[in-house]
Amino acid sequence: MTTLFTHIKSLSGILDHHIEWLKGKDLATINSIENAWLSIRDGKIEDFGSMDNINVDASHYDEHINAEGKFIIPAWCDSHTHLVYAGSRELEFVDRIKGLPYEEIAKRGGGILNSAKRLQSASEDELFDTAWERLQEVKSFGTAAIEIKSGYGLNTESELKMLRVIKRLKENSDVLIKSNFLAAHAFPMKFKENHQGYVDIIINEMLPQVASEGLADYIDAFCEFGFFSVDETAQILEAGAKYGLKPKIHANQLNYSGGIQVGVKYNAISVDHLECVGEEELACLQNSNTIGTLLPSAAFFINLAYQPARKMIDAGLGLALASDYNPGTSPSGNMNFIASLACTQLKMLPEEAINACTINGAYAMELQGVCGSITRGKYANLILTKKIPSLAYIPYSFGNNCIERVFVKGN
Repeated sequence: MTTLFTHIKSLSGILDHHIEWLKGKDLATINSIENAWLSIRDGKIEDFGSMDNINVDASHYDEHINAEGKFIIPAWCDSHTHLVYAGSRELEFVDRIKGLPYEEIAKRGGGILNSAKRLQSASEDELFDTAWERLQEVKSFGTAAIEIKSGYGLNTESELKMLRVIKRLKENSDVLIKSNFLAAHAFPMKFKENHQGYVDIIINEMLPQVASEGLADYIDAFCEFGFFSVDETAQILEAGAKYGLKPKIHANQLNYSGGIQVGVKYNAISVDHLECVGEEELACLQNSNTIGTLLPSAAFFINLAYQPARKMIDAGLGLALASDYNPGTSPSGNMNFIASLACTQLKMLPEEAINACTINGAYAMELQGVCGSITRGKYANLILTKKIPSLAYIPYSFGNNCIERVFVKGN
């Protein structure tokens, strides 16, 4: 399939191959060509330029699209989701409205433990079917690369079941998918007073099977008071490294937990959530290649303080934005809304939000070499907007769908 776009109002998100992610003040720059053309061949971006210097013949392409008045930007790269789950949790939503805090709901067997109970009784086929529907949904919202975590199994059989579903999604979808082993998401009830017992199961029972079946790209832990301590997290990351699993961390969502520091110590690809970030955490990230991934819709949905994005950007850091799509704290994978929240609540500029949802999201999944920007040779993962006045209109018009078509690997 070959496609030629002409008369594009603005082709935005152009980067050279050597740029892997954007930090600090560079986040506010989106390189663009006005009145542009772009060609796709064999699923990849073939070439692009100004209409003033177009050097291709439209008759040589299977499809020719006149994009007058429309923008083309890179498709969204959502680097933190829990897309595989069984059942919704709107009753907890009502409990929070009544005033119960997240920690109290978790202590009563809600939260992650609620999702674990439901998932353990669901079949692999049931989980695949519902996850497939969600994957098509987020694809229609413009997402063409995504990370999906386990973590609602909390026993060996169910964690492997989740990861096998993610593997099936990888095999059947054109969306780029990374898999994350997150058995260290919460402690099962029977291990509430025996944390080391569950950590030992993760390390000695689950990990060897995950590795032998090639089920995960990353290993993760919820490093937070009441969940996994810094020492427990370190044990799990060290064990994962022996099997070639790179670390990611759920860090500092509820408290200054030390999650950022332990993540950087073990060269985590990303540390995610980050509602609690002080000077020590900033300094730690400044001296690393670990990217901070902010999940503003989780803060929005459970009424937490938002992440200090401006402070982090002003400190010269690179940030990614992700949806945290999950049934309890962020039941949406709409990255367009994430960009809007980033602007309205995190005080990020539209350009900063779009870069954080594209090239920096790709970096947070180690996919920056194949997607996340308009770059010759990268996958043609693209969003073609409707006729809109500016890039800022995408986060500005949060209740509208600005997307006309989504292209994943050129299709």
